[in-house]
Amino acid sequence: MPLVEYPVRKEVIGADRAGQRVDNYLLGQLRGVPRSLVYRILRKGEVRINGGRVGPERRLAEGDEIRIPPVRVETAPVVTPSRELDVVRRLCGAVIYESPEMLVVNKPAGIAVHGGSGVDYGVIEALRSGRQDLRYLELAHRLDRETSGCLMIAKKRSALRSLHEQLRLKTVHKHYWALVHGRWPRSLTAVKEPLLRNELRSGERVVVTSPQGKPSWTDFRILREFGDCTLVEASPRTGRTHQIRVHCAFASHPIVADAKYGRREQDQLLGGCCPDRMFLHARSITFQDPAGSGEITAEAPLDGELEAVISRLERRSGSGADGQ
Repeated sequence: MPLVEYPVRKEVIGADRAGQRVDNYLLGQLRGVPRSLVYRILRKGEVRINGGRVGPERRLAEGDEIRIPPVRVETAPVVTPSRELDVVRRLCGAVIYESPEMLVVNKPAGIAVHGGSGVDYGVIEALRSGRQDLRYLELAHRLDRETSGCLMIAKKRSALRSLHEQLRLKTVHKHYWALVHGRWPRSLTAVKEPLLRNELRSGERVVVTSPQGKPSWTDFRILREFGDCTLVEASPRTGRTHQIRVHCAFASHPIVADAKYGRREQDQLLGGCCPDRMFLHARSITFQDPAGSGEITAEAPLDGELEAVISRLERRSGSGADGQ
């Protein structure tokens, strides 16, 4: 079979790559090379920075000289399986905002943001495959695999630093739509329970409310009421793992079809109005343009399945009116 050959080369890291992990840098430079091969050359010490061996987690610094060894790979692995091609097409067609600095995609539910931990192909791998015109693509933040909606991705290292700083200063505003069981109390406008991450013996990650946890705050607003469930807007002020899901469960109004923190018996009572996926969607995100042109708000419409759920609930309850 034909071979793709990357010769040995040395490059000096510029400011736009400073802070990037070396494994992610190599995956971007050696397109078409299997991830397993990239990590193999790192383990064998064939990748050198300033003459020394490095591990995959090493962060690049401006002025570093990186040596990339010669790599030969058969072209067959470059042919993307149909499942992965479908992910590439869906992601490249889901861009809802783009500038020279960054883009925002409406991430479909069921797709992880990146490969690893049993997932071979995620959002970032799909975009790097489908947008080979872009030399740099890095996640600015994350969404759970089961959650759909707004996901910011940097196209420049400077943009990534800007977005990370905005997230650190909590000037990025995120609004999620969640369908929860029961009638959400109008007096419950915020949940501020501290959250603690635990890992079970099975390796599964769970989050619980605990006085020993990290401070956490989610604001809530009722959007629509459907009798036995409520569509709420959840706006997290902190960014803890599974925050909205756990805060909803703590309030005794778990998110519909949440397999980890929800209640299966309540899901079953919804019958045909229960979606096959968790009803949690990152509806909008507001941030400052990294290039300095002002405030940007990106909005992600609900996918067809969630729209259909709302329509069925409206017909069943006879109420399409807003609950505000």
